[in-house]
Amino acid sequence: MHLAVFNIGILQNDWEDPHVLDFLRNLERVYGIAEGSPGYVWHFLGGEMEISHLDAEGVLGGNPRTALTLSVRGSPQSLESFAFNAQHKRFYDRKLGLYVGAEQVWGGHRLMMWRVSKGQIPTINEAVSRLRHLTEHGDSNVAFGWAHFKDAQHCKRKNCDVVAG
Repeated sequence: MHLAVFNIGILQNDWEDPHVLDFLRNLERVYGIAEGSPGYVWHFLGGEMEISHLDAEGVLGGNPRTALTLSVRGSPQSLESFAFNAQHKRFYDRKLGLYVGAEQVWGGHRLMMWRVSKGQIPTINEAVSRLRHLTEHGDSNVAFGWAHFKDAQHCKRKNCDVVAG
């Protein structure tokens, strides 16, 4: 099995805001770090991602300030290693102040995971459905946060379920 990972947030400012532009200019670099890291399998990007953000009838509601990632990693350990390596961590720390508080959107969750079969590509609809399940029922095999993993020590110390985004 692999691990599907969904990060979602609502930006405090428009994409054209100078603080957001700095974040935006570095996305390709961060994606490159992800693609080159051990355990990387796949991630959602490009035109399909923009369409999912802006579709007023879609599961994200068409909010133009929505920012998300949907990816697949080989294991929770590979995700934790990538998320907190020196290069990615620098970008991770900088983006935290860009988003409205998690408690204001998506039931307090910005990061959610679930298991997928090898070769399975998750969809935005599936991710949002599982995020809603996590919000309503808490951690389960359907959807979970870092607390689900006994050995994700870095994230337990950093309270990643609350601040990841």
